[in-house]
Amino acid sequence: MKLIPGSIFAAAAFFVAIVPGHAAPKTFSVDKYGAKGDGTMLDTAAIQQTIDAAAKAGGPAIVVFPAGTYLTGSIFVKTNVTLRVDKGVTLLGSQKLADYPVMPSRIAGIEMSWPAALVNVYKQSNAAITGEGTIDGHGKVFWDSYATLRRAYEPRGLRWASDYDTQRPRLIQIFDSTQVQLGGGILLRRSGFWTVHICYSDGVIVDGVTIRNNDDGRGPSTDGIDIDSSKRIVVAHADISVNDDALCLKAGRDSDGLRVNRPTEDVVIRDSIVRDGAAGVTFGSETSGGFRNIEAYNITTESHVGNGILFKSAHTRGGWGENIRIHDFTMTGPRVVLSITMNWNPSYSYAKIPDGIADYPAYWKVLATPVPDEKGRAHFHDVHIWNIKATGAGTAFQVDAFPQLPLDHFTLDHLQIEAKTAGHIDDAKDWKFSDVSLTTADGSVVTLADDSDITGIASKPAPPPAPKPGVTP
Repeated sequence: MKLIPGSIFAAAAFFVAIVPGHAAPKTFSVDKYGAKGDGTMLDTAAIQQTIDAAAKAGGPAIVVFPAGTYLTGSIFVKTNVTLRVDKGVTLLGSQKLADYPVMPSRIAGIEMSWPAALVNVYKQSNAAITGEGTIDGHGKVFWDSYATLRRAYEPRGLRWASDYDTQRPRLIQIFDSTQVQLGGGILLRRSGFWTVHICYSDGVIVDGVTIRNNDDGRGPSTDGIDIDSSKRIVVAHADISVNDDALCLKAGRDSDGLRVNRPTEDVVIRDSIVRDGAAGVTFGSETSGGFRNIEAYNITTESHVGNGILFKSAHTRGGWGENIRIHDFTMTGPRVVLSITMNWNPSYSYAKIPDGIADYPAYWKVLATPVPDEKGRAHFHDVHIWNIKATGAGTAFQVDAFPQLPLDHFTLDHLQIEAKTAGHIDDAKDWKFSDVSLTTADGSVVTLADDSDITGIASKPAPPPAPKPGVTP
C-alpha cells in the first residue's frame, strides 16, 4: 500500500532522535524525589522534579515509577525525556481544577488560555510517553460541571459557549512540539475533555494506545485522538471507545482559524478499531486551515459508532481538503456509512452573543466575529474512498455541501454496503463510482439533487421541493 510521502521518514527520524545508538538512556525513579504512589497524596511536585532532573542530565533519559497509583495534577515532559508508565502504574488525575495551570493553547479551534492537560509535551522535542500502565483523568467531576453549565446555557442561546466556558483538562497535550512518541500499550481513560490533542506539532507517532472514556458514565466531548494543524503524524494500533469523535482531524475554527491558517497535512491513520464514538474517522468540524495528504486505512468500526466516515464543517469555518485517501474500512452497524455536512450542529457552530449581555470573556467576541460568506465555505476535493465493507448500516450516504461550491472530484470504488436505505448525495460534482454493491432493505437507490454530477451508481432524482403553505405550485 502506498503511504503519504514523508510520513515514513518522519517515523524514522523520530526513532533516530529519541534512541540514538551511541548513548544509553539514564533512568530516574520518581520515588527518589519523594513521590509516594499511594493514590491519596498529591505527587505532582515530586514527579515534575524527577522529569526536570532527567532533562538536566543531558542526552536521553527515562523517568520510571514503582508500582502504585500516583495522584497528580499537570506534569510536563521535557526534551530528551521518556515518561515510562509501566504495567502496575497508574497516573490518576486530580479532580481539582487548580492543579492544572492555565496557559496559552488552542481549544476547539481557537487560541486561548486553558488549563494544561494532565500530561503535557509543551514546546519540546524528542520526548516520549510509553508503557503498559494507565493514565486516568478521573474526569467525571469535569463532565458533570459541563453538563450543569450546558443545562443553564442552552435556554439562553449559549450552546456554542458551553465547551469554552467549562474549562475541562485534556488527558494528553502535545503542543508546538517535534519528534514525539506516545504508545507502547498504554491505557488512557476517563479524560476530562479531549484525550490526546496533537496541536501545532511535527513528527508525532501514536502507536499502541487504548482509550476508554465511557467507564464511569459517558464523558461528553471526550474525543479520542485529535490531530490539529499538525504535520507528519502517524497513528497506528489504536483501540478507542469514546462519546464523541474517535480519530479526528482538525484545523481551526472560523475567524481565528482563518487567521492562523495552518493546515493538517501528511497524516497516516491505520490499523485501528473504534468501538464507540461519533465516527470512525472525522474531518472537522474545525476545517479553517485545511487538510492535505491524509490517508486512513485498515479501520474497523463496531456497532456503537454513529458514522463510518464523517466530514463536517459549517458556513463560517472555511478551509479545504485535498488529496485524501480513505480505504479498507470494515463497518458493523453504522448509522451512516459516509456522512458529509457543511452545516453541522448549528446551535454549536454559529456563535451569537445574545442581546443584553455586556460582561463576557474576550474569546466570546472571537467566536462571534463574522466570517464573509465567500470565506466561510469549506471545499473538499480530490478524495478517493475504496475497499469499504459495511453491514447493518442505517443509511449508506448522507451528503450535503454548497450548490455554489460542490464537493468536487470524489472517486469511490469497491464498495460493499448493506443498509436499511440508500440515502442522498447533493452538491456533488464529478463523482465517479465503480464496483459498487449497495443492498437496501427498503429497495431504495441513492437520491441525487439536480446539481449533482455523479456516474456509476444506481440513483434517482430528488423530488421537487414541497410548495410553501398557501402558494400554488
